[in-house]
Amino acid sequence: MTWPTALPLIAILRGITPDETLAHVGALVDAGFDAIEIPLNSPDWMLSIPAAVSRYGARALIGAGTVLTPEDAVEVARLGGKLMVTPNTDPAVIRQARESELYTAIGFSTPSEAFAALKAGAHSLKLFPATTFGPAYIRAIRAVLPKNVPLLAVGGVTPENLHEFLDAGCIGAGLGSDLYKPGQSPARTSERAKAFIDAYRSYRV
Repeated sequence: MTWPTALPLIAILRGITPDETLAHVGALVDAGFDAIEIPLNSPDWMLSIPAAVSRYGARALIGAGTVLTPEDAVEVARLGGKLMVTPNTDPAVIRQARESELYTAIGFSTPSEAFAALKAGAHSLKLFPATTFGPAYIRAIRAVLPKNVPLLAVGGVTPENLHEFLDAGCIGAGLGSDLYKPGQSPARTSERAKAFIDAYRSYRV
């Protein structure tokens, strides 16, 4: 299993509205992001996702986060999404996402949940909330997971602490409120995106 984009950082645009979507997704893509999720607890996500896919789908893997039901997975695929991120481990949602040809990043907290997600067909895993568990927990989890499973840290990741999660065995991270907050300007999104990319690239050099 491999991560499907060049940059293993997912931009999480929680709370974004359709009239803001293109400006912020454009700022992220121009900065170098190529994986973007619009959580389904955002206003009118069923308008934001297809708008983002139509404009930027050729340059980034775009889809949905906080996907909680098989029906939502079907709808995300119908709208053109290619990525599904969950906060939890639900085998029925994972199986439906695979049937709908969505790339899956599945939320887990325990080894049992991680292996249940993989058994159901998860492409990658996200430890959530990552800062609550910390790098030592990630090292312990990483030791028992198959080495080819992409592992992301999500929850509380910043440019300043990203390296701690990469050191612990994550390939990258999902980035929420430290990257995007509802109502901020596209210029701010661009600034934060570049800070995260610089932090990632400086670690990998």
